[in-house]
Formats: sequence, structure tokens, C-alpha cells
Amino acid sequence: MRKILCIGCPNGCRLTVEKTQDGFSVSGNRCKRGIAFAETEMTNPTRSLTTTVRTAFPGVPVLPVRTAGEIPKGKIPELMQFLNTVTVREALPAGAAVAENVFGLGINVIATSNILCEIETV
Repeated sequence: MRKILCIGCPNGCRLTVEKTQDGFSVSGNRCKRGIAFAETEMTNPTRSLTTTVRTAFPGVPVLPVRTAGEIPKGKIPELMQFLNTVTVREALPAGAAVAENVFGLGINVIATSNILCEIETV
């Protein structure tokens, strides 16, 4: 038996998950998303990542970015290590890919701000 906090919706239900012969038994959920979240959390937990990357623009030293989808939770440290090596050198709009298809997962890391498009380039 394992107790987890569901992050599938704003309810934040405290779930109890037990492994059964047929899969998992989930209790404590107030919506169907809790069941799906618990099953994913027990088999292959995934998360979105929000962070920043360096830029080559002195007035804006970092650009906020996020994954365009969820990645396996265990890949987050490796992705952070990779993103620490990235420097954005062009004015990217929000939604533009900073890194494409990370780890072959089909997920891009995208800019979440238009700040680089709004600064005056020298």
C-alpha cells in the first residue's frame, strides 16, 4: 500500500494505492483523474518541468521555459543538466522550441515568454 497526493486536478486528493492481481486499487479520489494519476504514478511517473535557460542578451540573462508535455520523472535531473548547457542566442517568441525532441521522447522544451522579442537588440 502506498499513499500519494494527486496532482491530476486542483482537488489535491490523498490517494491510497494498492497493487492487486488485476492492476491497482485506488481509493480517496474525488474524480476519475485520480485513478489515472495513481496508475501512472505507480508504473511510470511523469512530470512537466518549468525552469530557465541562459540567453546571450545582457538585459535578459535568462529565459523561462517549460516542457511542452510530460516527461518521465527520472529524466528530470538529466534534462536539467542538459538545459544548464543551453544558451539562447536569438529572440524567440513564446512557444518556440528551445530544445526539440528531448531524449527522443517527442517532447520539446519551449519558451514561455516573449521577453526576448520585446527587447531592443544592439
